[in-house]
Amino acid sequence: MTVLAAEMLGPGDLRVASFPLPEPGPGAVILKICCSGICGTDKHTWRGESLQYAGTAHERRAAYPLICGHENVGVIEAIGPGDPPLDQDGQPLAVGDRVVPAPNVVCGRCYYCVGGHPYYLCEHLHDYGNSLSCGTPPHLFGGWAQRMYLLPGTRLFRVPDELPDELAALTELLAVTNGLDRARLLAQAGSGFGFGDTVAVLGVGPLGLMHLAKADLLGAGRLLAADPVAARREVARELGAEVAAGADELREETGGRGPDVVVSCSGRPETFVEALELVRPGGVVIEAGAFVDMGPVRVDPNRHICSKGIAILGVGGEVLEQYGPALRMLARTRDRVLFHRAITHRVGLDRIEAMLEATDTMKVLVVPNQIPDGDGEGG
Repeated sequence: MTVLAAEMLGPGDLRVASFPLPEPGPGAVILKICCSGICGTDKHTWRGESLQYAGTAHERRAAYPLICGHENVGVIEAIGPGDPPLDQDGQPLAVGDRVVPAPNVVCGRCYYCVGGHPYYLCEHLHDYGNSLSCGTPPHLFGGWAQRMYLLPGTRLFRVPDELPDELAALTELLAVTNGLDRARLLAQAGSGFGFGDTVAVLGVGPLGLMHLAKADLLGAGRLLAADPVAARREVARELGAEVAAGADELREETGGRGPDVVVSCSGRPETFVEALELVRPGGVVIEAGAFVDMGPVRVDPNRHICSKGIAILGVGGEVLEQYGPALRMLARTRDRVLFHRAITHRVGLDRIEAMLEATDTMKVLVVPNQIPDGDGEGG
């Protein structure tokens, strides 16, 4: 049997190709993909902007050729020999179970793994759709494919029965909002994210929208959002935010003081400086969008940090501890929180390239085993 997948041969070069369906080795899993998100990181990879984890032991560029896709939902189709994989509650998984796989595989032996640090700091980290090339058997290391090969040790999270595939595909994004949880811990020391605080998000693409929704559920008193794209501002408004085109306008909404918490989600390095300028003295800045190295920006440590007494939290990715809670939150709030508004397009493998080039999308879901009815758009 062969499997169709979108193979990225290099920057700007994508094709639909066939790969052999492998038998799973000991501890491995074959996943039939229900849907897979197109992430902002994937768009960077498409453009050749692929330096990731800069300054760490596992700094690297994308390992072309690639099958991208790390925001995945699928059904277990086959399990290799040995003990079955376990879900988030320690229960064995079986063929037919619907899961969200973690996008990273860790070594389990380095300083960061054994020390209880965020798993994306692993010194020997591998990422599906980024560092695992489809040029090496068993090839199927990304979700833009009809089947995906999950290596031994990949964490799997069972999807609640009542949660649709499309909302489950937002799990990884929602797990990246862990900076807000860390900011809540800082509140115990006299600064941080407290109940009733004002939270501003700069850049309200899918990641920014997840931060708005999470901040709301965690007790924010006011939500502010800035984005140059009118359609994104409209969705942020539907989620309860007061919106503006740029960060400078948001300061006026707080009487010139600035928000208590500012989250930078644009993926552009200059937004980090805007966040430092905007946050109130004693506030918190969370940088969650700068996963790919886009170059340095000029920061004045006195003006931006010391004089204002602010805290800065860098988010290098999702954390595993957030997956189970994120799935439960998505399931429990699916009818009252407009998470689905983040999803604007659903496409087959043959339309991925157009979506990578598009500028008018939010979250695009790749549906490799079927092409939805209609034009593929919706929300």
